[in-house]
Amino acid sequence: MSPDIHSTNQIARPPLEGKSVVLGVTGSIAAYKAADIASKLVQSGANVDVIMTSAAMQFVGTSTFAALTHRPVTTGLWEAHSELSIDHVALALRADCVLIAPATANTIAKLALGIADDPLTAMVLATEAPVIVAPAMDADMFASSSTQRNVKTLKEDGVMIAGPAVGRLASGLDGEGRLVDTDTLIGLVRQAIGRFGDYAGRHVIVSAGGTKQPIDPVRFISNRSTGKMGYAIAEAARDRGAKVTLVSASDLPEPAGITFIKAVTADNMRDAILPISTDADLLVMAAAISDFTPTQVNDRKIKKQGSGNVSLELAEVEDFMPLARGKNLVKVAFAAETNDLEANAHAKAAPKGAAFVVANNVSEPGSGFGTDTNKVTFVDTDGIAEPLPLMSKLDVGHAILDRALTLLAKRLN
Repeated sequence: MSPDIHSTNQIARPPLEGKSVVLGVTGSIAAYKAADIASKLVQSGANVDVIMTSAAMQFVGTSTFAALTHRPVTTGLWEAHSELSIDHVALALRADCVLIAPATANTIAKLALGIADDPLTAMVLATEAPVIVAPAMDADMFASSSTQRNVKTLKEDGVMIAGPAVGRLASGLDGEGRLVDTDTLIGLVRQAIGRFGDYAGRHVIVSAGGTKQPIDPVRFISNRSTGKMGYAIAEAARDRGAKVTLVSASDLPEPAGITFIKAVTADNMRDAILPISTDADLLVMAAAISDFTPTQVNDRKIKKQGSGNVSLELAEVEDFMPLARGKNLVKVAFAAETNDLEANAHAKAAPKGAAFVVANNVSEPGSGFGTDTNKVTFVDTDGIAEPLPLMSKLDVGHAILDRALTLLAKRLN
């Protein structure tokens, strides 16, 4: 997915716009969660077709999914409302991805054995689209030797197994058997659909969030960065087929389908990024790494002395971006500024070894920390600036990847 970066539309382009997703719902108590999955898929722009097993209909009605997707729900092998009069074949052919959530032990067993006695299992046999299976069942059922054998068979057949998660189950016990959360499943669908994108075979490293430099065990100095921009870039790269490593100081949830490394301090981030940058294709330093750090870190909480004034001595943090090296590594820097945007960005490009700098004025509406939009300007080492309109952070991420892809192609030729 490659957006028109010159569009003035400020509304985020849905990441699954125009894609066809078949959602299979089976007879687990977690079937009610499939309604949220269907809704979020539709909100992401997907055309969602739901197939329900007869057992699933004991938990949730077909009208729920028909209302959420605005499409008919398939429940039997002999229904005739599709354009081919054979629902499971029609859906198999047009699917860009198949997601079975929740998947019971029974359905997993039938899929592993190639049994096709209902529209869902028949559709899976007929499709060439990627298939994601999200188990949800009692922990003992999932841990049983037969279920584990069937899960192994599906993995060997190229099926992605999502979860299950550990937590409280319907039985009242705790264990491995919960359906993984909706956001994770949507992320895996996006990854599966984009697996052959223009970044396939490339390794992209993205840093995100504001680092925290400790003062004592309970205090630190930091900045207002939330990490949203870095996460959006990482998700955009994943959606275009890249192997993505996200090095984050943020407390945002870990995105699905991405290697996640937590790095709280500037030193943590340096130690995480430099070793893996040697075999990366693209490094996007979206993190707001602290420029200063306390010269002394107290091992105990600093107490008030009643004097009214406390001094904190700071030292500059070394910029490690120039040390990141790879054979054909393209580096992209960020500059969050409040004045002289283009001049300050240009001054950063060459010292950092960046092909270009993504600069934004954080004092402008919609372009500051914590927003879902951003208004950036690309500035290269020659000082040539390309301003972009206000757009969603995901679309900004795609615009960065578009520009970097051109540079990557040149370096490989």
